Amino acid sequence: MKFIDNVEKTKYEKFVLNHKSKSHFLQSYVWGEFSKENKNVTPYYVGLVDDKEKLVATALLLERKLYLGYSYFYSPRGFVCDYNNHEIIEEFTNKIKEFAKSKKALFLKIDPDIKLQTLDLDGNKVEGIDNFELLKFLQKIGYKHLGFNKAFEHNQPRYTFRLDLTQGIESIKNNCHSTTRNVVGRGNQYELEIVKNDENSIDDFYKTMQDTAERNDISIYSKKYYTNFYKELHKENHSDIYVVYLNKKKTLNLLNSNLKEVNKVIEDLEKENNKKSENKKKEMLNQANRLTKVIDEIKEVKEDRLPLSSMITAKYGDKVWTVHGGNHSSLRTLNSNYLMYFEIIKDAVNEGYKTIDFFGTSYNPSQDDPEYGIWLFKKRLGGEYTEFIGEFDYVFKKFVYKIFNVLIPIHRKLSKKKSKKENK
Repeated sequence: MKFIDNVEKTKYEKFVLNHKSKSHFLQSYVWGEFSKENKNVTPYYVGLVDDKEKLVATALLLERKLYLGYSYFYSPRGFVCDYNNHEIIEEFTNKIKEFAKSKKALFLKIDPDIKLQTLDLDGNKVEGIDNFELLKFLQKIGYKHLGFNKAFEHNQPRYTFRLDLTQGIESIKNNCHSTTRNVVGRGNQYELEIVKNDENSIDDFYKTMQDTAERNDISIYSKKYYTNFYKELHKENHSDIYVVYLNKKKTLNLLNSNLKEVNKVIEDLEKENNKKSENKKKEMLNQANRLTKVIDEIKEVKEDRLPLSSMITAKYGDKVWTVHGGNHSSLRTLNSNYLMYFEIIKDAVNEGYKTIDFFGTSYNPSQDDPEYGIWLFKKRLGGEYTEFIGEFDYVFKKFVYKIFNVLIPIHRKLSKKKSKKENK
């Protein structure tokens, strides 16, 4: 088999886009070009062809320069090939090793989106897929497995929820958690506005990202990064942006009208004065209190049109990923996030995608864990709890690699502090 260090764009995209099991937007040609301009890396689109000059494997390799002329290579969610064919994996690894070493690389990093084992929704192993033998094989041919991390310590999340879209939207609603089903079943009861693919909404998207970052004490990218992410991928129909807005006047009018109707029912029940009416009256009083609380909260909003939830997706092959999203800190009872997610799901179903990946979660966190809320939200959407095989390094220069692994956590910590400061 022959190694190609620069696969032509059309051939590369055709192979990756149509691969039956490993098509991923992080291995796409456009992701390489985006990363070149926004992540300070050099992309290489490499491949392996058989005796008939047919591609059997490809990989987007991102080269990041280090000090003293060194670099390292990262293939995000790569390689794209049949992982059951160990001969191809070993041959491709050896060829990439030669190529990377010629660029003075210290190591090659991969984190394939290969499922390690089948889990139930609580993270317990159940009968199904078992890829521990693949893990052992990768170690046998020289890869160093970086462990079974349970949070977000590595480049990509090791856990996610993936929802099967081929079952159809009604089945998706029926199979999600009862809490989610009840919220979705009520529809857009606050008449929120859902805006899709409006470039002018990027500023509002970023406001929700800043709000989320401050609330959860996390770092985010610059507005320029998100703008370029959406625009560059959207040009190839690989991304959408969604923003959900509160129209203050419209929603207040609706809720005040609803409150007026509820109060009228309470007045009528007071006239009946029996046990049945008393129970109904308690229910209506609770409803009136909830409406009043929401009305008072909305009255405190200064903006006439307030962005509540937002998301930038990636679309590639037969999958959609909910990649970057944020939420306003107030008015959570309006359930804008549920509304947005189900709008994304409906669009994905209508456009013929087979899977939606909610792009990362931690492993079965406790209720006091900062990640618990997002884990619970994604869990309740009814997808499969998916555990990936993990991150691997193929080390070329062991001594320098050890030094690198001491210094890089310090560098990342300083970078996060700088990012938080710059993107407030």
